[in-house]
Amino acid sequence: MKRLRIMSLVGARPNFMKIAPLCAELRKVALVEHFLVHSGQHYSEQMSGAFFRDLEMPDPQVNLEVGSGSHAWQTAEVMKRLEPVVLDWQPDLIVVVGDVNSTLAASLVAAKLGISVAHVEAGLRSFDMGMPEEVNRRLTDAVSEFLFVTEESGVRNLEREGTSRDRIFLVGNVMIDTLLRFRAASARSPILDDLGLRAEGDRPKPYAVLTLHRPANVDDEGALRQLLISLAELSRSLPTFFPIHPRSMEKVRSFGLEDHLRLDSSKHYDSGIIPIPPLSYLDFLCLMDHARMVLTDSGGIQEETTVLGVPCLTLRENTERPVTVELGTNQIVGRDAAKILSSAHKILQGDYRPGQKPPLWDGHAAERIVQILLQRMRPESIKQ
Repeated sequence: MKRLRIMSLVGARPNFMKIAPLCAELRKVALVEHFLVHSGQHYSEQMSGAFFRDLEMPDPQVNLEVGSGSHAWQTAEVMKRLEPVVLDWQPDLIVVVGDVNSTLAASLVAAKLGISVAHVEAGLRSFDMGMPEEVNRRLTDAVSEFLFVTEESGVRNLEREGTSRDRIFLVGNVMIDTLLRFRAASARSPILDDLGLRAEGDRPKPYAVLTLHRPANVDDEGALRQLLISLAELSRSLPTFFPIHPRSMEKVRSFGLEDHLRLDSSKHYDSGIIPIPPLSYLDFLCLMDHARMVLTDSGGIQEETTVLGVPCLTLRENTERPVTVELGTNQIVGRDAAKILSSAHKILQGDYRPGQKPPLWDGHAAERIVQILLQRMRPESIKQ
């Protein structure tokens, strides 16, 4: 019997956590041949290599080595380099995850070649077309045959847009599959010791975690200055560790904002915004898991903190993941200094909602996805 050929593509850090459980599930199915492509959108060892090791993923069969560039250039370059790989391997289905430029590029290549597309993490909407990710999400959903959704809002969004209900599947969250699988392993990370955060009794000292990467926050000098001033005020009483992308650090320096960061090499931090290099998945998960709070503009971190039970302040005016606010630990605070500081001080006083795990965020989303694909694309393979 001919094997079902499934190609999947990863491009940037968030993709790795989403594709890892799917790789693991697909390896269990004898009648599936899986081909993993890395676009090289994040191309350094820190930004991708460590993730393959941490998440026990197979090496990709192909790395397109696209690298960085403008949104248009990067999307076009992935399409140009991916098309001959697809034509050569002839997959029955291409699986894409998330909302990065590589996600859209692979979807368009598949659609142009008449190959079915499965979008994992479909239906999420911020309703802010100024976000490149929102454009990628909407266009990818438009050309996908299988729309795998993490939360009820995604189902409603797709139905409102006129999507046929038989293309929509509420399956849970593959990134939470990864978190639940590797949380115990992350507890063995040395990151707390490396940062001097161990206190007596092995209980970590209080600290916060900060991530910033969205152009609206990092590329705009006024916005970045406003955020760093507010967060520096908070960090006087709560040291705040900032795993910072080299590009974001370049922006800090070019805008002359280094004075808002603590750049000394001390390992005894009791205050300040402390920039540190980008972390591996297990190190970052450990750092989040023990934090008093996380401040972020990342969508995925809103989901992870919800499951970890760690208070999260989202430094944006919107979220495409409303379940993290409705059920989880997330609060939307934007860049308003008064709102950020008021919400943070309430958390420090213990005044916050502990949150609860959303439906189907149980570690089995990848299993559901693979079963649906097998049923829809090769019904007889279920019996093997």
